Amino acid sequence: MSTSLAPRPRQRFPEIAAVSWEHPADRAALQTLRTVPGVDELIRKVLAMLGGERGIRLLFQGNAVRIGPTQFPKLCHLHTEVCTTFDWPTAPELYVTQTPIFNAGAYGIDNPFIVVHSAAIELLDDDELRVLLSHELGHVISGHALYRTIAAILALVSLGVLPVLGELVVLPIRLAFLEWSRKSELSADRAGLLGSQDVVTAQRLDMKMAGGGRGAGFAGQLNVDAFMQQAHEYASSSEGLDVVYKLLSTLALTHPMHTVRASELQRWVASGEYDRILRGEYVRRGAEAGERPWRDDVAAAGSYYAGEARELAGHLADAARRAADRAREAFRNAQKP
Repeated sequence: MSTSLAPRPRQRFPEIAAVSWEHPADRAALQTLRTVPGVDELIRKVLAMLGGERGIRLLFQGNAVRIGPTQFPKLCHLHTEVCTTFDWPTAPELYVTQTPIFNAGAYGIDNPFIVVHSAAIELLDDDELRVLLSHELGHVISGHALYRTIAAILALVSLGVLPVLGELVVLPIRLAFLEWSRKSELSADRAGLLGSQDVVTAQRLDMKMAGGGRGAGFAGQLNVDAFMQQAHEYASSSEGLDVVYKLLSTLALTHPMHTVRASELQRWVASGEYDRILRGEYVRRGAEAGERPWRDDVAAAGSYYAGEARELAGHLADAARRAADRAREAFRNAQKP
């Protein structure tokens, strides 16, 4: 990992509101999740099982390292820098946990905190760590921590630990949590880019999450341009029932596919919204309702999901036509003497 902090100055965003970068599908999915019957009861039961806010925090206070001026000082510096970039008044507590699997997360209820796995520190350079910390701070600023805590638990624990609700009742709630969780990552990825202000670095993080590793065998072996070509191929794949397979393969995931995340980030940059924020054209905290009404988010999310639905329907129709053509061709061949 690099040993010096990147000197490039970055644009600060005084009083920026999370709505400025949030993906409309994230906001719509969260509103939908809140209306699913049984969600409030499930959240209460899970939090009671964990001991509430204090219980969740104690899990990491007792078995992780809290960063500070004398504990991971470079990571502490990056964390402070990121909070300054977003003009966030209080830096969330940040913990490093000894875990060989790459990950990070924002957890808690009233006072969220961030956890970074030791594997992430081993794999990432300073600029990539800045993206990661900005991503997690984005979750905190958006108020994602409570729901992400529940989503992470539901993705890991057996439904049998909540027998009062029953598996058939909990399953739709779990799927709703996971759908929102995937969309919330798209919002946090945008925050990661705003914190680093380097799209190649943000996409390099996606690439390392997909196939990075430790040691000399990985040095100089990854190429962002090739990864983005792969991302384009995945996004445009429509052979047979590819779209259906892609949908089914993501239903149980808390995060979108890494190539999908890289593509979504590229699409956001191409839309011009990223550049507008860099110019200072963004919503300030406290003005969210007036400057971006909820109905606008519903409309934007509707367009996003409608586009996904049209794409799915189109690919299904194409697959059906190809199957019918092959069947007709096979029938004609069978009739030949």
